[in-house]
Amino acid sequence: MIRLADVTFRYEDMEMYFDAVFTAASFTAIIGPSGGGKSTLLNLIAGFEVPQSGRVLIGTQDVTALPPDQRPVNMIFQDNNVFGHLDVWTNVALGISPRLALSAEDRERIDTALADVGLVSFKQRKPDELSGGERQRVAVARALVRDRPVLLLDEPFAALGPALRRDMLDLVTAMQKARRLTVVMVSHQPEDAQYAASHTAYLEAGRIVALRPTAELFAATDIPGLAAYLGDWRSIGQ
Repeated sequence: MIRLADVTFRYEDMEMYFDAVFTAASFTAIIGPSGGGKSTLLNLIAGFEVPQSGRVLIGTQDVTALPPDQRPVNMIFQDNNVFGHLDVWTNVALGISPRLALSAEDRERIDTALADVGLVSFKQRKPDELSGGERQRVAVARALVRDRPVLLLDEPFAALGPALRRDMLDLVTAMQKARRLTVVMVSHQPEDAQYAASHTAYLEAGRIVALRPTAELFAATDIPGLAAYLGDWRSIGQ
């Protein structure tokens, strides 16, 4: 469970306020206009931003004052943060130990994670030998070996075509269900939310306007700003 309790944050001239609960083992998509605070919301959960007031809780733990590396959170970005001079196996291993101090059990976890994302035969390749989807699979494998209960996704598949995005969403959904992860994903693609997320939040101007089961939210007619944001997609995409 993730709880943002009366969290306030100011970015430039925008005052943001978040008070929401993301249920344990759920998959929530965050949609809304650009510049509305979606990435900031993830950064507050991850610890890259600190609220002016309020609390961030993960499970029963108040993590508001904890730095990112001490929070039970993994985060995957659009820029997958793989290191070009290292092979796939080593990039994944960094999720366990930045100094690559690895036990036999650690090495087995890395091999298992690579098998889970379909990259066993690529483990000695460098990132520039991989496709965009394969590089994102490396980032997912690195998250797998870290084994933390919360996974945050900040538009990690935005640069991929529709078919590859579906493949990556299938991979993340399978991982989420198998490990009972709490996943929060920012997306500018409503169809991705509809395809993968159990719940969807509509965020605008630094506020979560609505957070509902995905099918219910997309069918709603009482959410201010949602119809204008979705535009023709509501009739085409559903």
